[in-house]
Amino acid sequence: MTDRPFRITDARGGAAIGVRVVTRAVATEIAGKTEDGTLKVRLQAAPAGDPAANQELVSFLARLLEIEPNRIEIVAGAEKRDKLLSIEGLTSADVEARLSVE
Repeated sequence: MTDRPFRITDARGGAAIGVRVVTRAVATEIAGKTEDGTLKVRLQAAPAGDPAANQELVSFLARLLEIEPNRIEIVAGAEKRDKLLSIEGLTSADVEARLSVE
């Protein structure tokens, strides 16, 4: 993990969000935020870098954000538990409001 803080930020054409994946969970759910602002998501799939886990993450967030899954792209960390996602067509304020994470 880098020392760079992860925050939901506006990017060209959408928002960027840092996500930390915790696998082998009982349920797929948002588990809050880390101290650096990274969104923590629990997934039933395992391991974190497996294509099935990435698909579960994208599908889950798409449902919560009420967008099509093809508008979410894992731009960094696809094989790791710490990921950077690009969300097309939503602002950072939209993402925060729809995810309602404190």
